[in-house]
Amino acid sequence: MAKIKPITVNKEELLDIEKGFWTGDSAYYAANADRECLVAFPGMAQAMTNADLAKTASKPDRWRDLDIRLKGMVEPGSDIVMLTYEARATRENGKPYAALVSTGYVHRADGWKMMFHAQTPMETSAGR
Repeated sequence: MAKIKPITVNKEELLDIEKGFWTGDSAYYAANADRECLVAFPGMAQAMTNADLAKTASKPDRWRDLDIRLKGMVEPGSDIVMLTYEARATRENGKPYAALVSTGYVHRADGWKMMFHAQTPMETSAGR
């Protein structure tokens, strides 16, 4: 019986993918989200197809000055990883935003794909 080689998780690779979801466009979402993704934001919690999720990134009000601080990472299976981090960013209109974020990734034949994403907003301060 052939032994299955476990997938090696590269924390920096996953964080780079994650940063792209904050700053990327709809093509980035289409390339990096799984076929279906479960999302939970204030006012929205649902399963979305890859195409529907990608449409949410077509809005012009994207993020800048992104700071991600990893709080934890677990690997419940050889092809599933969950990240939790604190994010602070600024909308293009200058409005600050802070949230505790959790994202789940599944490893597919063409790489890591986001399958779950949730944000819980936190209070922001001018000094960040």
